[in-house]
Amino acid sequence: MKLLVIIPARGGSKGIPHKNIKPLGGKPLIHYTIDIARQIASDEDICVSTDDEEIIKCVENYGLKVPFVRPDELATDTAGTYEVLLHALDFYEKKRKKYDAVLLLQNTSPFRKAEQVKEALKLYREDIDMVVSVKECAANPYYCVFEEDNNGYLHVCKGEGNIFRRQDAPKVYEYNGAIYIMNAERLKTTHMHKMQKRVKYVMDDLSSFDLDSMWDWQMAESIVAK
Repeated sequence: MKLLVIIPARGGSKGIPHKNIKPLGGKPLIHYTIDIARQIASDEDICVSTDDEEIIKCVENYGLKVPFVRPDELATDTAGTYEVLLHALDFYEKKRKKYDAVLLLQNTSPFRKAEQVKEALKLYREDIDMVVSVKECAANPYYCVFEEDNNGYLHVCKGEGNIFRRQDAPKVYEYNGAIYIMNAERLKTTHMHKMQKRVKYVMDDLSSFDLDSMWDWQMAESIVAK
């Protein structure tokens, strides 16, 4: 299987300013993801997609060439990851490099392990759309997630009247943002969030840790320190 690893790294982070190159435990955040990618693929099959000159400098000082500067229209607050993936695929196809699958690694998962990515890759098959990493939901909608009716009363969203203990509720999962392995051809025709043939790879809470706010960053610093 020919695999393209894509690492999105937009420059205009709002929740955590300069997030992608901000040092975590003395190491730029994006270097954590590059280290994982290099255990999966060769440098020529790793694509950092960024619009930011500081990020380019940080990546290339680490020995990885940035293949292009992301267009401005794909670097706005409203630009989606899906469009960024399509742009990268198109760039390589114009250079006559065709890939079977795309591995999306986001920089916001610094505690993801290379072994986990390799295990997820083993689950991938040509007849599915995606292998995606998940974690078990802390708030199970069959038991403890509520919605409000027109009278202002709360009701359990699912399974009301049947499930009274958390242990009896079916397991449910949520994306953790750490690993996405997608069929490249399918990706060209179907948005990644609309793919139907999805296979899960379950990760623990620490590996699923996701950086979204400065509070998350402070927690991550504490984890690295320990």
